Amino acid sequence: MAEEFNVEGMLDVYLFENEQLLEQLQEIVLEQKDADCFDEDSINEIFRAMHTIKGSSGIMMFDNVTAIAHKLEDVFYYIRESHPENVVHEELVEHVLQVVDFITGEMDKIRDGDEADGEPADIIAELDKFLDKIKNGAIAEGQELPEENKHEEPQQFYIAPVANSASRFYKIYINFFPETDMVNVRAYKTVYALKEIAEDLLYEPEDLITDESSVETIQKDGFRILLQAQCSKEDLQGIIKVGYDIESADIYECKAEEFLQGFDFGEQEIQIDLESEVEEIEKKAEENEKDSEKKTAQKPKMNPGDFVIQSKEPGKHKKLAKDKPKNAKDSFISVNVKKMDQLMDLIGELVISESVVLHSPDLKIPGLELSNFNKAASQLSKISTDLQNVIMSMRMMPLTNLFQKMNRTVFDVSRKLGKDIEFEMIGEHTEVDKSIIEHISDPVMHLVRNAVDHGIESNEERAESGKTERGRVTLSAKTEAGKVWISVEDNGKGLDREKILEKAKKQGLLDPTKPESSYEDKEVFQFITLPGFSTNEQVTEYSGRGVGMDVVVQNIQSIGGTLEIESMAGVGSSMILKIPLTLAIIDGIVVETGNSSFVVETGVIKEFVRVTEDMMIHEPTGEEYIMIRGECYPVLRLGEWYGMDDFQREVNQGMMLIFEVEGKTICLFVDRLIGQQEIVVKPIPSYIKKVKGISGCTQLGDGSIALILDPVGLIE
Repeated sequence: MAEEFNVEGMLDVYLFENEQLLEQLQEIVLEQKDADCFDEDSINEIFRAMHTIKGSSGIMMFDNVTAIAHKLEDVFYYIRESHPENVVHEELVEHVLQVVDFITGEMDKIRDGDEADGEPADIIAELDKFLDKIKNGAIAEGQELPEENKHEEPQQFYIAPVANSASRFYKIYINFFPETDMVNVRAYKTVYALKEIAEDLLYEPEDLITDESSVETIQKDGFRILLQAQCSKEDLQGIIKVGYDIESADIYECKAEEFLQGFDFGEQEIQIDLESEVEEIEKKAEENEKDSEKKTAQKPKMNPGDFVIQSKEPGKHKKLAKDKPKNAKDSFISVNVKKMDQLMDLIGELVISESVVLHSPDLKIPGLELSNFNKAASQLSKISTDLQNVIMSMRMMPLTNLFQKMNRTVFDVSRKLGKDIEFEMIGEHTEVDKSIIEHISDPVMHLVRNAVDHGIESNEERAESGKTERGRVTLSAKTEAGKVWISVEDNGKGLDREKILEKAKKQGLLDPTKPESSYEDKEVFQFITLPGFSTNEQVTEYSGRGVGMDVVVQNIQSIGGTLEIESMAGVGSSMILKIPLTLAIIDGIVVETGNSSFVVETGVIKEFVRVTEDMMIHEPTGEEYIMIRGECYPVLRLGEWYGMDDFQREVNQGMMLIFEVEGKTICLFVDRLIGQQEIVVKPIPSYIKKVKGISGCTQLGDGSIALILDPVGLIE
């Protein structure tokens, strides 16, 4: 069981870390896709990413991933060492993205429990052909080729020591962060990486994978490595990087006799020429072995992280010294999203329970002395609010990954359509609740594809219309008034108002009593969001089937968001999503109509107004309006809207709530205001038919259920 557990843990680490590497790699490639070549740092980063993926895949025995990663590593090894001038950058970008797609697909299979059985032979053949082409070009120019980038299978990690004048000896002490999971697996990966450069390699504890106690040993005493190699300390620091899971890595060079004594230094400084034969070093080491063992028993035990190298004056030997305290570093721990969701649900229940306690009818008994209770309740409310803020901040994630996916989408689609398009990202570090990101991923993808396919003209059409600049798609994000605005803009041909009106007329969507000229542009553009509405005459891989925009709107509205469309013929279009930052807990105003309670999100309410009958305007058709400070607004009576019988009909006995949504204003008439309250949003049960104007429900402090109003549904 222990062995099985460790294997599963290794797989989780493998998938997580490789996913991070592939995202970073794709970001690097897409950032420099329009450049003439990759810069030196990017070449090194891509090489290191492929080297790491190759190594971890070799450990996990995913041979196809190992093979393709090694082949791409070969390409960048040659580019890094030879700096060839004949590399077609555009072709290299495509090769890298091909490899990224293949490895991502294999990891998806592994994550789903399937076999990673993809065949990389075709991609490897293309990479071989590409590498041969740039090598032949270098040979033709008289350049000398570097040594081949060799890969050895990880069979065993102890290599017979072969010391020479170039050999250097190191003792390495690694400490992982206390909260790091699977430290034995991470230690194993470090050993595998060092094996590539090692002449001799020993580590403690030895049995990392099958011995579960190695985890406790590493967490308590650290991970210790003895290394003989022909490399510098800086080279090792590049392999063993402090940061994500490694808290500290103390690397210092030692003498040959110290290396042979193992993980214990001994207390005598034995001076031996490093150029001496290994046999001579071993002979002298054996002579001191007994003395070393006796002194070891008397030596106090010290943790590996307690030592660093302290340089003395030139010509003197290096001496061990106690490590000085280091600056505190941020530490991170990855948590299963399901656990975060459970914690969020529990906090929601806590908010509800708090409301039940603070609004209990028992507290309304006359004559009760509640000063101490009110102090305790105030403290409880503060702690509850702080707890909400912390967990909600934990769930907030930047939109960077989503924006990078869109960057790849624009790149792929524009290449297939033969359009020259640049992609611009603004505000990609804006943070949104993780559940929101999951809901908007597909809508944003569809809008970006539409911008590339529908919006941006072909290169020939842009030239004919006198447009000299490249096609451009801009994806931007910002926060405003408790919502996040995500905009997809293009500098294409814009929406054709007349064409949309003609299509809408054929489908019977226009009001026969309303002239076409009286439709505002925003009203006309909203037609394209209706089911089955498409003005594209040709069906392509990306559009023209009359489906998509209606699904986009439905997905956005399901999380309380809206879609605004702006366009100017010949200039371009802008699709603006306005969505809440989080779905979990909101500030709301509780109102009552009749015997029913409703909640309105605070952010959409412009003001509350007490009105009189003389301010009302009644139309013969039954529509009502109200004049407020010279402005006329439509009135919606909530009781009539939902067909209730016991609501207040006298306007001077009720309250008007002025909503402002999507540039439209409406007055909602309710019987009375109850007050402001933090609302835990609960979805409407699936067995209840969706009701227009209702987005969810919640439980109030007295235990009753209140419906959460959707202002967009009320205005439409």
